[in-house]
Amino acid sequence: MTDGERILGIGDQGAGGLGIPIGKLSLYTLIGGIQPERTLPIVLDVGTNNAEQLDDPEYLGWRHERITGPAYFDFIDQFVEAVKQELPGTCLQWEDFATPHARPILQRYRDQLLTFNDDIQGTSAVALGAGLSAVNVTGQSLKEQQIVMFGAGSAGIGVADGLRAAMTEEGLSEQEARSRFWVIDKDGLLHSGRKDLTPEQSVYAQSESRVSGWPRTFIGKIGLADVIANIDATILIGLSTVGGAFSEPIVREMARKVQRPIIFPLSNPTSRSEATAEDLIRWTDGRALVAAGSPFAPVSYGGHKIPIAQCNNVYIFPAMGLGIVASGARRVTDAMMLAAARTLGANSPALKDPTASLLPRLTDMRRVAAEIAFAVGIQAQNDGVAPKVSQDELRRRITQTQWTPAYSEF
Repeated sequence: MTDGERILGIGDQGAGGLGIPIGKLSLYTLIGGIQPERTLPIVLDVGTNNAEQLDDPEYLGWRHERITGPAYFDFIDQFVEAVKQELPGTCLQWEDFATPHARPILQRYRDQLLTFNDDIQGTSAVALGAGLSAVNVTGQSLKEQQIVMFGAGSAGIGVADGLRAAMTEEGLSEQEARSRFWVIDKDGLLHSGRKDLTPEQSVYAQSESRVSGWPRTFIGKIGLADVIANIDATILIGLSTVGGAFSEPIVREMARKVQRPIIFPLSNPTSRSEATAEDLIRWTDGRALVAAGSPFAPVSYGGHKIPIAQCNNVYIFPAMGLGIVASGARRVTDAMMLAAARTLGANSPALKDPTASLLPRLTDMRRVAAEIAFAVGIQAQNDGVAPKVSQDELRRRITQTQWTPAYSEF
């Protein structure tokens, strides 16, 4: 479901946002094997602030500015209560909600019913899966990385949360893990001297004393270029929707200090990507490990073609749905998402061939979805949110659940 406020990088589409749930559910069927009659696309029409839509005589939605505040959350609450009553056991996937609403909605309902937010948790899991694959190629561990996150909205903080959880699993303390993140929003680096941070952003605020002597070349604040110049960043992730933000000087400075820079411009559509794959490969002399949010063709460099993984949530949410249905899970836990990410990373072609894509081929996604679903089901049992069954039985249920469009011959 969506309320159409933050569709991809193009913004408020009002009732026109319904195309996103329709497309997502098609992928649940194609990749996860979820029977199409078990799916329902929903748009919650709370108005729109898109003047073009409001002035369009063919606009199908409510011609009203978006409702906000208590009225908005009351409406969401009524909707969720209706789902609980009429469709108990349904998994609600929240999609393309704006930052002020996305996390509060997830936090409010995640312990009440089967639900997850794809932009926060799905994006986090697929980025972590690709990141684990890339780190493996470098021969290092995740806990050794210095991570720069450009974009501190719900998706950016969600990705940071997933990476941080994986770092603590590898042995770092919570404080050690937090200290390895450098998160930047439209007002510069998140640090303890700023008074405008949300609680979830404050988790990643660097100590002001740690950056007190740094240049502030971004409208008098510490910007992306300043961060890259002052630390040995190994991973650079963009979820800002600021096209071209990863400029040549920034990328070359990063590549000067690290042998295999890991760079993920994850914003989409393509016009909002922080950099093109071709530029990243060229500016790093072919050394960058790249995954992007938008589709990019393989890049020709040094006499061979370098495949570019599309770091798309399609690697996670259909498999999550399959795992939920097959295991009978009652909730979606953070550990289930982490299990999905690790299984995705374990199925990376780059583990066998460092020159291959960081993520599986499209033709392998249905098989990989079954592997992820199995890991999700096992974790759901371990978390006490799914009934205990044997591993053989769980695999049988996954196979049985995966629907295929097979038609009877007459």
